[in-house]
Amino acid sequence: MPKREMVGQVTSDKMAKTRVVEIRRRVRHPKYGKYIRQRTTCYVHDENNESAVGDTVRIVESRPLSATKRWTLVEVVSKSTDVDLAAIKAEREKAAGAGGN
Repeated sequence: MPKREMVGQVTSDKMAKTRVVEIRRRVRHPKYGKYIRQRTTCYVHDENNESAVGDTVRIVESRPLSATKRWTLVEVVSKSTDVDLAAIKAEREKAAGAGGN
């Protein structure tokens, strides 16, 4: 049986070699016909820690790697273009503090 392959967005990279990937989809309500947004959360094994929060990734089903991890990272489809304002501000303050003394 072929392994399932999905594309989703990384929502957490705080664990070592593990990423939390959210797969979003729209499902039609059986009775009312309205489209509803749903999401699935998958724990993904990322051996080289190559993905980060906000990246779009392709994952494939694998054998159970832990109590919750059932997916493996295949590739990073696109890197995140989000700007981390807190990191930029901290870097500017650090540079200003070092240059002023």
